Amino acid sequence: MASSPTKKVLIPVAHGTEPFEAVVMIDVLRRGGADVTVASVENQVGVDACHGIKMVADTLLSDVTDSVFDLIMLPGGLPGGETLKNCKPLESMVKKQDADGRLNAAICCAPALALGTWGLLEGKKATCYPVFMEKLGATCATAVESRVEIDGRIVTSRGPGTTMEFSVTLVEQLFGKEKAAEVSAPLVMRPNPGDEYTITELNQIKWSYENTPQILVPIADGSEEMEAVAIIDVLRRAKANVVVAALGNSLEVVASRKVKLVADVLLDEAEKNSYDLIVLPGGLGGAEAFATSDKLVNMLKKQAESNKPYGAICASPALVLEPHGLLKGKKATAYPAMCNKLSDQSHIEHRVLVDGNLITSRGPGTSLEFALAIVEKFYGREKGLQLAKATLV
Repeated sequence: MASSPTKKVLIPVAHGTEPFEAVVMIDVLRRGGADVTVASVENQVGVDACHGIKMVADTLLSDVTDSVFDLIMLPGGLPGGETLKNCKPLESMVKKQDADGRLNAAICCAPALALGTWGLLEGKKATCYPVFMEKLGATCATAVESRVEIDGRIVTSRGPGTTMEFSVTLVEQLFGKEKAAEVSAPLVMRPNPGDEYTITELNQIKWSYENTPQILVPIADGSEEMEAVAIIDVLRRAKANVVVAALGNSLEVVASRKVKLVADVLLDEAEKNSYDLIVLPGGLGGAEAFATSDKLVNMLKKQAESNKPYGAICASPALVLEPHGLLKGKKATAYPAMCNKLSDQSHIEHRVLVDGNLITSRGPGTSLEFALAIVEKFYGREKGLQLAKATLV
């Protein structure tokens, strides 16, 4: 049987793009088998996304304006959404895409700012980030509050917390229901999106800090980009001081689905300071790199011995914390397929689990809840719920 031709997807990014939206779109569509091109609309491939998160695109938009894509997906974020709207070559590509009957998609502010302004939503139903609904309503037939809205060849969605559903919907549009189900199953998506997030807590203690929580997020080649960015994005929204530290000797890491992220410092530099929390994203390659880094393992051991908070998500509880004795006497969860590596599997079904100074979680689909739980532990439930609302979790 001949294999179907590869589906090509364009995801343009700019300074001030919402990084979690962009990264989830890239990651999920690549999991679906799409050939995704991340193109910077700036005059360089390095992009300073929102919340101080630095990404490196695959190419410049100017190098792909004559290419044909099966889908063009626009992330939100400000000022990124405005920049996309004002990018004439992108506007031409999206209009041609529409005229040729191919898929366009946009999330957050982009449905209102870009698609609406360009006249592509006339007579259509669409959704967007809540504060842009009025603007959207002026450019489309019906502005709706759906988490994901499909109208013909245009798909729109609301914000960071709806991006995974949005991306899986687009996998379905390109590849069919079966592929979408195959992609969504390992993501550990929320069974009840939009409901108030919950955490399970045992042995409750107060997580303290002076002035501002100092949080270390190590990353390495092969780290899960959705998890890393969710943690950094949400904690910086909460105004914590988040230090992103790369293992190895380069600030740029190539994450598990080939998203290029740029750390703030190398771990060698980060090691000189102390932190209120050290938290590890998952991703098989990243977790394996963490587990073999004596420097990082020693920092985690010191953190645990001082009864200071530490945490991990996905593969990292099983591949980093467990083998180094950092789950001894603790209840933890991990990525479902990795839970057999945990010596105590009594609490693995919980999406986010706090046990005293330890916090663990399951996978990409639990990463926003995980980050919000960390916010809650430092700043209280009200702050966590406020950010959940702002990110549409």
